[in-house]
Amino acid sequence: MIVASGLRWTLTLVFALTTAHGFWRAVMPATGRADRVDHALHTAMGLAMIAMVWPWGMALAAGPQVVVFVAGALWFVCAAPFRGGDGSRFTALPGALAQAVLMGAMAWMVTLMDSGGTGDGTGGGGAMQGMPGMDMSGGAGAATMTLTATGPKAAAGLLAVTSLGFALRWLTQAFDRARAVPTTAAGPMPGGGEAALGPACHAAMALGMAAMFVLLL
Repeated sequence: MIVASGLRWTLTLVFALTTAHGFWRAVMPATGRADRVDHALHTAMGLAMIAMVWPWGMALAAGPQVVVFVAGALWFVCAAPFRGGDGSRFTALPGALAQAVLMGAMAWMVTLMDSGGTGDGTGGGGAMQGMPGMDMSGGAGAATMTLTATGPKAAAGLLAVTSLGFALRWLTQAFDRARAVPTTAAGPMPGGGEAALGPACHAAMALGMAAMFVLLL
């Protein structure tokens, strides 16, 4: 999907780091069941984003990916009220809604990629260039596919802004957690970095998705 090699490798690295974090947390013995599902979905999202960056990603089957991400969006919404926490049962709802929106955005992007595919594994071709609302010629841009129809362009722009907003929110949480110093009976202890890693990875994933949506404009 991305022509510029520097941008392609940069986004690949970003998504690879978030994928590695999700997989690591998913297989840790101390991770709870609900959190394990969360991290498994984050791992799947990271892998799908890596695939979208490269031309061979256009040849992957879209159906199973859409099912996973739609199910993931429903999971984050339905499971949020039942998560444990120090405050209200709905304390985790804003973050869960953000995750659900990004999962839904992934399903939409996968469908978009599939609608621009030829089905022959090439990820491009003359048939795609004639698709309404979509330009597959690439030209001098950074992406091989851009949207031309008003509706999809508006949706991509809205998702780009929304993803950026989520990224800034999670980045703020990461900074706050990194500054926090846990205390024990023996006094203050250095720390906070591990607690900040989760929202930092969420911020990186959301920022990468925002960049991908911008490339569609």
